[in-house]
Amino acid sequence: MKDGSRAGDVSAVIVSYNVRDLLLQCIASLRADGVEHIVVVDNASKDGSAEAARQADPDVEVVALDENLGFGSGANRGVARTSTPYVAILNPDLEVEPGATKALVDVLDRMPDVGIAAPRIQTPDGRLYPSARTFPDMVDAAGHAFLHFVWRSNPFSRRYKMLDWDHEVASDVDWVAGTHLVVRRTAWDQVGGFDEGFFMYLEDVDLCWRLGRAGWRTRYEPEARVVHAIGRSTDQTPYRMIAEHHRSLLRYARKTTTGSRRLLLPVIAAALAVRTVLAWAQRAWRGKPHAAH
Repeated sequence: MKDGSRAGDVSAVIVSYNVRDLLLQCIASLRADGVEHIVVVDNASKDGSAEAARQADPDVEVVALDENLGFGSGANRGVARTSTPYVAILNPDLEVEPGATKALVDVLDRMPDVGIAAPRIQTPDGRLYPSARTFPDMVDAAGHAFLHFVWRSNPFSRRYKMLDWDHEVASDVDWVAGTHLVVRRTAWDQVGGFDEGFFMYLEDVDLCWRLGRAGWRTRYEPEARVVHAIGRSTDQTPYRMIAEHHRSLLRYARKTTTGSRRLLLPVIAAALAVRTVLAWAQRAWRGKPHAAH
């Protein structure tokens, strides 16, 4: 980082699974962006990722797990190896563009009540990935969950994904994708990091929800940009990931639904079971992964 940013104030934690070449590119992009302390948590990859990271950059701290613990659990173990006031948490299948880390650290420096700052995410062909989203109410959640199979641009999904919002404008948002974010350590410690009950998916939504309840803001900063090759890890076991996605949706619903609405949880569970089967069928028919949450 340049222009007065303190490189020692931020560490990076990459949670990786079987994407060796992309992992090495991610590490290189963080180094080019001035990040000095990098921790790679390898979720029992079988492609030599851990050793390749050590050889490519001996200063990277590699935590090689004996089993795949999932994203949130891996991230928690990586953050525990750091001591900086800010920690970037990211997927391995992305590249950080120059200046992104500085832009996010500057947000946290300027706004002491912001717990998380996150960048604009783009695909390799330049398309926007809608990483800043709302906490959906039950109507939008149901509409998004089922209509996206036949009508991707339905109004429920558009509201949930904030597709009609100007993504060139920095703003507070409900939650941001865990693909890449920078978290303030005091906020992270206050809520205890990711809930390890989520193996994959929704751990980012849940983290932002708990931070919000604790008084912290979540901030989207488009000046920071990253390029994400979406789904390179999860596509390796697509049917399990579809099941994990829906299991996480149910866990999140159980955590956040209160009062009389809890009476709807059995209905939600049944609906998610149906949606799991539909997503499996879509995957088998199209040969493509289901839409991310």
